[in-house]
Amino acid sequence: EVLLVESGGGLVQPGGSLNVSCVASGLPFSTSKMYWVRQAPGKGLEWVSSIGRDSASRSYAAFVKGRFHITRDDAKSTVTLQMNNLKSDDTAVYYCATDITGRNKGQGTQVTISA
Repeated sequence: EVLLVESGGGLVQPGGSLNVSCVASGLPFSTSKMYWVRQAPGKGLEWVSSIGRDSASRSYAAFVKGRFHITRDDAKSTVTLQMNNLKSDDTAVYYCATDITGRNKGQGTQVTISA
């Protein structure tokens, strides 16, 4: 059984930074492409970023490009999303997932951007 556990969310002021992380188990992590998706209040899930095996490829949604950075640590089966210059529109529950649709995702971590 695949288990994804996110952590690191919280309340941050606009312009601030926050890291969210996900520990994965039950899958061949080092060969798995990993994703971050999010769900803002009243909206559907949207893809944020993804990272391929060996960190060979990283992709970002246009609305976070240049502000977010995704990394992975295969030794710890962990994927991290570094979020900078946060905006109120970034307020959402952030999930790591094993597919771009978020069909298989963790319980999520709440990120709130507010002054």
